[in-house]
Amino acid sequence: KFKNEKIYKDSVFPSTELRLLSLSRYWNIINYFFPYKYLIGQNWNDALTEMIPKFAFAKDTIEYHLAMRELVVKINDSHASLSTKYTKQYFGLKWVPFQFKIINDKAVVTGYYNDSLCKINDIKIGDVFMKVNNMPLSVIIQNRSKYISGSNESTKLRNYTYAIFNGSTDSVFVSFERNGVITNRNISRYYFELFKYKWTTNNGLELFKILDNNIGYVNMGLLKRKHVKSVMTNCKNTRAIIFDLRNYPNGTMYLIANHINAEKRPFVKFTNPDISFPGIFHYTLPYYCGRKNKNNYKGKIILLFNETTQSHAEFTLMALETAPNVKKIGSQTAGADGNVSMITFPGNYNTYISAIGVYYPNGRETQRIGIVPDIEVKPTIEGIIKGKDEVLEKAMEYINGN
Repeated sequence: KFKNEKIYKDSVFPSTELRLLSLSRYWNIINYFFPYKYLIGQNWNDALTEMIPKFAFAKDTIEYHLAMRELVVKINDSHASLSTKYTKQYFGLKWVPFQFKIINDKAVVTGYYNDSLCKINDIKIGDVFMKVNNMPLSVIIQNRSKYISGSNESTKLRNYTYAIFNGSTDSVFVSFERNGVITNRNISRYYFELFKYKWTTNNGLELFKILDNNIGYVNMGLLKRKHVKSVMTNCKNTRAIIFDLRNYPNGTMYLIANHINAEKRPFVKFTNPDISFPGIFHYTLPYYCGRKNKNNYKGKIILLFNETTQSHAEFTLMALETAPNVKKIGSQTAGADGNVSMITFPGNYNTYISAIGVYYPNGRETQRIGIVPDIEVKPTIEGIIKGKDEVLEKAMEYINGN
């Protein structure tokens, strides 16, 4: 905990000296206490040289706040982000009413923040946007990359939520394709509060169900500790259990591991900073999950994940993949595991870092890499248009074919 740093609460656009203090504070914390400094992808000394003029000569509030954000993005950590009133102004406070996923430099509509407003704007799931204000998405992505955080490219693309269509005007000119026909027109933008959108990890799925051919399915974003015993009892005689971790689980990993393992298994070890010698980190002994259990689940275990699988979800995967007969299906996870620590810039602007190193027992890294699937499956534009869950379909195909 970096609890002894002064906040300078009213420093919205501080003096040159305080701006350089901001840079120095963050740079030193990363230099001495970030367990993954060696994985940043840039010499951290060079980052300091590059950012000094951006902090020293920022001409106004927005430029300074963007400099802070650019600095945070440089550590390539999905836990690290910085959002202020002024960075939001830069991207624009008005949103389009739909959700999207970037595939092959195109934004594909995957859902609605407000279905009525999407209907008014004639927006449908599967619409494929290629240009915004006559600019190809590939150019927008490239131009704004330095302000979008993420441990890896798939997670950065996940985080462009407000950086493609947002703006300050009531409408935006777009080019999109539907059924092979390209349309160019304006669509409306709104303040997000007007959507009355309720955030949920449900994604329309049930907590637990038995699928065709006696296959159990568990939505880990909805499963609570109190549910584990009954769910595993109901799955006892199934051919396979699919654990869907395309969400954020609720601390159920150790209980599940007790059911699917026949014995205790090491699954993770950490590095912690040595406060007495800044810059030095020490490994812990391995941590274990599971227990001696001759009645452990004997069917196939399938783990589903993608770029939304982050932090505790990745930690959960590491525990569950210790079981016998496991197959991991999906795509690269967010690559940011472990506890987070808060860093406060002058002005009381907060950001976070992955504060402990998380490794497999053999020393293999998870940071930036994430959890690696055995079978890689990514959603396709065609699959989204047809309303398919291609990752789940691949899991069913694998179970039924083996």
